[in-house]
Amino acid sequence: MLDYQNQMLLEIVQEDGLLVAAKGLGLDTVFANILKAFIDPGNLVIVLGTTNYDEQYFIDILKTFGVNQLPLVVTSEYSADERAIMYLEGGVLFMSGPILVVDLLKNRIPLNLVTGILVYRAHNILRSYQEAFALRLYRQNNKTGFIKAFTNSALAFTVGFMRVERIMKALFVKKLFLWPRFHSLVNKSLEKHKPEVIELHVKITQKMLNIQIALLDVMNYVVKELKKLNKYLDFDELTVENAIAKKFHKQLQSQLDPIWHQLSSTSKQLLSDLKMLRALLACLTYEDCVSFYAMLNRLRTMEYAVKNSGWLMLDSVDTLFENGKKRIYNEKHELKPEPNPKWNALTEVLLEIQHQSKKAGVDGNIKIFILVHDRNTCYQLRNYLTMGSNQYLLYEAMKKLSHNDIQKTNQKSVEKKLTPEEKTNDTNANNDASEENEQDTYVLTLSQKVNEESPSDLSDSENKEQTLFEDCSQMAELNLTNVVPDTPIIVIQSLKRSGDPTSLQRALAEHMPTVIVMYVADISAVRQIEVYQNNNPSIDLKVYFLIYGGSVEEQEYLTSLRREKEAFHALINAKTTMVIPDDQDGKADYLSLAQELDADVTENTRKGGLPTQPELPNTIIVDIREFRSELPAILYTRGMKIEPITLQVADYILSSEICVERKSISDLIGSLNSGRLYNQAISMTRYYSKPMLLIEFDPNKPFCFQGHYYASKDIQNMFITSKLQLLTLHFPRLKLIWSPGPHATAQLFEELKQGNDQPDVTKAAQTGFEENKQMGNEKFNSRIQDFVAKLPGVTTKNIYTILNEGQSLDHLNKLSKEELKEMIGNKNDAQMLYNAFHEKYSPSEEKSKIGNKKFASTGRGKRLFSKIK
Repeated sequence: MLDYQNQMLLEIVQEDGLLVAAKGLGLDTVFANILKAFIDPGNLVIVLGTTNYDEQYFIDILKTFGVNQLPLVVTSEYSADERAIMYLEGGVLFMSGPILVVDLLKNRIPLNLVTGILVYRAHNILRSYQEAFALRLYRQNNKTGFIKAFTNSALAFTVGFMRVERIMKALFVKKLFLWPRFHSLVNKSLEKHKPEVIELHVKITQKMLNIQIALLDVMNYVVKELKKLNKYLDFDELTVENAIAKKFHKQLQSQLDPIWHQLSSTSKQLLSDLKMLRALLACLTYEDCVSFYAMLNRLRTMEYAVKNSGWLMLDSVDTLFENGKKRIYNEKHELKPEPNPKWNALTEVLLEIQHQSKKAGVDGNIKIFILVHDRNTCYQLRNYLTMGSNQYLLYEAMKKLSHNDIQKTNQKSVEKKLTPEEKTNDTNANNDASEENEQDTYVLTLSQKVNEESPSDLSDSENKEQTLFEDCSQMAELNLTNVVPDTPIIVIQSLKRSGDPTSLQRALAEHMPTVIVMYVADISAVRQIEVYQNNNPSIDLKVYFLIYGGSVEEQEYLTSLRREKEAFHALINAKTTMVIPDDQDGKADYLSLAQELDADVTENTRKGGLPTQPELPNTIIVDIREFRSELPAILYTRGMKIEPITLQVADYILSSEICVERKSISDLIGSLNSGRLYNQAISMTRYYSKPMLLIEFDPNKPFCFQGHYYASKDIQNMFITSKLQLLTLHFPRLKLIWSPGPHATAQLFEELKQGNDQPDVTKAAQTGFEENKQMGNEKFNSRIQDFVAKLPGVTTKNIYTILNEGQSLDHLNKLSKEELKEMIGNKNDAQMLYNAFHEKYSPSEEKSKIGNKKFASTGRGKRLFSKIK
């Protein structure tokens, strides 16, 4: 490890706390070494917050360290008994929040033996309800174990009020360790071995510059309109400079979600347009001219013209569409796509690398990494390097521009230039285009020898269009570390291969490239390359940095640097001014709930009289799947006893009579559409006398059904409410509960439980398993079962007896009171059921009924009442 990484390790090992590091500084290396320090059978360390990619990456690193006992990944595939054994065996366990919470509540984990908990990606703790709940349970029962948290997202602490204080409180830590890139020790460590960096500021074409200016003008108009329409909102951060950043729109949306229903439709459309304009800027920078023009053409529809916020009427829009078209067609309206300026620069860089390596006599040992933005750019560069710019752009035009004359022109142009072998490759590419586009790594090599002259001699347009590279597919699946080719190997890879955030670290460690071409400007990747060079000082690393000078791409890169620096400055100021309570780490001794109850009993006996029996804590049975929400943790903090089991009926059991099915808005809409909620209502009304449907809103979302709701914008509120009305008509006993958030729900549950008995865990777990034990493997006609359940005297306790022993309605109608009493086992219920069949109504009573027909003993009734195997 580097010097600053060692210091990070020492700080966090000596004292519990939250460590915030800048992106790309190797926080994963520090974390892996902490795992190595604690991975011992004598320890039991639990790791929270990791993804599948993280877990596999850390296991692979520990393998390279020569660790014998590797960490285990605890999943739901392990039974409860198997997990209990794993806890006793010790070591490091990667766990998910729901599994850990359930095992803690079930006392399957020996908390006194837990050495500590490590929290990765700690900035997510406020919305990772299970992890926060698990930390609370752990700290309440273990005062000596450690809690150490790690994150490399400083920007996450800038959103919301007192964000860092709230996160540290949820983590039960009191110390904050900050490691920005401008830290003196970080600068000193990374300055020891600096790679040779060659910055190439590529000049964008005049047409691209005109498009960029037009887009920025339109964005400026949208920003001004937003601020003018929403003067009461804090839009200080909403600037064109910030709006071009990657994550700004996500942060802006999170700030506006609580008041989203209060925004006018025009403001919502302006925000949508702003996001779309940012996507156009990114497409202009990273995509080719054909892809950009195809994206621009999607806005030329009547539908979008009607709904847009008015920016299409600006003068700048004419410039936008005019220059977009000019990049595709020449003055004679012939198809002549404009190549991407970075392509020529990339070709010259690759030829220069080849030329210099031949002079140095190391032509066959060169491994060139080209780092790009995403898999689309991978696909683009691979096709450009193997086909040439003209052929590739014509090929793209045939796919994305649907005009018949363009297709004919493309076909003729391509057929003239393609050789028979290239035609075959082009056909295969056309057939497998979608499959190729899913790749995010390509391996290429030179297809012909380059002249001994300087690569500048190859800079003319004719030589640039030569296909100098070819696919090296036979090496794509090999370990390039052990391959010594005759010509340089070129690997085109996206920053997050297959969505893996650790892919760049893996690639650098495995392939040890000597030349890296930064086709995309990314601060994290730049720092990872710096760390790679200092970890491998023997490699003479050369980095070519390609960026459009004076462009939005450059501004976005500089904005990202500025925003991260400002975030660390804000954290430094917060660290100097924040007030941390002494008991925030949860290690202070305090009485548990049971101890407080015992203390109350002792105090009462000292006052004289008989000792009062302590009240048992309120018990709520919670379905295991509900631990993905925040509600179980809030119920626990309010003094409730949580019993996690797998429920077949409802999500929460409050008493022997009250069950609650909890639905978020998105769940409610989906359940209403699929009919699942109807089936759930049938089960709840069948087994519980007081079934309830809880509709819980997100506290960060608007608490209303106004207009098109945010969770499903294509469904009108009238459609939702009408289905809810039908649901209440079909199930009169089903009560609807509306809650603005989980805290309000917890308070409501507490009030509902007052005066009611405690639910039975065993009974609740068995409810709904093939209806009942009495049914065995038989299933009844659900409609007839619901009909019989509505008869007087029929309850949840006797309905299955009646369905099993009753042959038909005719059979029940012929039974006497004594026979019904013997069947049901309750005199009152038997009397009510008998009266339902045989009692006569007066004419006045008959008029008040919907129908005056008696239950007829018909064959149809017998058929309906029959059991279905």
